[in-house]
This record gives sequence, C-alpha cells and structure tokens, in this order.
Amino acid sequence: MNRFLAGITVSLMLVTTSLAAGAGNADDELRQAAKLHKGGDTVQAVAIWKGWAGKGNVDAAYNLAVIHQYGDGVVLDYTTAVRWYKVAAEQGDKVSQFQIGLMYQTGQGVEANAEEAHRKHHMHHAHTPQMQAWREQARAMIDECDRRETAVAARRDGARMVADLRCRAGIGEAQRIETANIEPTSILR
Repeated sequence: MNRFLAGITVSLMLVTTSLAAGAGNADDELRQAAKLHKGGDTVQAVAIWKGWAGKGNVDAAYNLAVIHQYGDGVVLDYTTAVRWYKVAAEQGDKVSQFQIGLMYQTGQGVEANAEEAHRKHHMHHAHTPQMQAWREQARAMIDECDRRETAVAARRDGARMVADLRCRAGIGEAQRIETANIEPTSILR
C-alpha cells in the first residue's frame, strides 16, 4: 500500500510540475487570454495580457491597445490604447507604429498632428539600414540628375544667347545655332 501511495504522490508531483512549467509559457497564456476574452471574461484576459505586457511581450501590449481602441470588452479609451500601442511600437512592432500614426492623424487619444502622424506612421522605415541606404542612393541620383539637367539647360541657353547676339550684331545671320540639336550627354536609367 505504501508503494501505491508513493506512486500516486510522485505522479501528482509530476503533473503539478508540468502544469507549473506550462503556466510560464507566454504563447499558451496569451492563447488562453484570447479564449477568455472571446468567451466574455475580458477581466481575466486583461490581467493575463497586462502581466505579459509588463514583461515586454509585444503581442500582449498590442492586444491591450486594440481592445481599448475599440471598446471591446472594456471601456473605450483612446489614451490607454495609444499608451499600449507605444509599448509595442518601442519594441519594433510595425503594426503598432502604423496605428500610432493613424491615431495622431485622426486625433484619437492624442492631439491631431499631421507631422507627428507622418513621423510615427513611417517610423519603422528609419530604423532599417536598407531603407537608409535606399534614401542615400535616391538623394545621390536626384542630385546627379539635377546637375545634368542644369548643365544641359546652361549649354542650351548659352547657345541661344550667342546666336541671338550674333544675329543682333549682324554677324553670320545664316550661321544661327540650332538649339534643337543639342542633346543631353547621358540619360538616367
């Protein structure tokens, strides 16, 4: 009989240990919170999400923001929604960054500010090295194109001016320079 009790005790300890280990898994708890919220127990879901959002979990912070933005099971509160979106956005969540931009654009939870909306809406672009490289490349191409167009216009305008001065001075009226034949030396691809 003692062996039987010892076996049951060990089995209970193993079950308890596995349950405790599973309780610390964010994905499992976030799924459970979503089920609770869907089932109408938003208070319990919010408690779980707040716990994980406080530990830096982006998904939990995003879920809190969404339910507050739309009043889904909680009181509609744009200010709280912006606060939770910012928690997620600061950790690189692009959807949250986009949402903050929209909220600045529409004035939900913050004062409407078009400049801040644009900056927040596109803040994820500024952080990627690829985007920075593309910006520099685009600036260089635009500068080069402007330089070439300015040089072509200067040659064209100079040729017209010389032709006009020769015509006024009566020097070689028949030798007037045709500006239509001047072509840019290179074309951007």
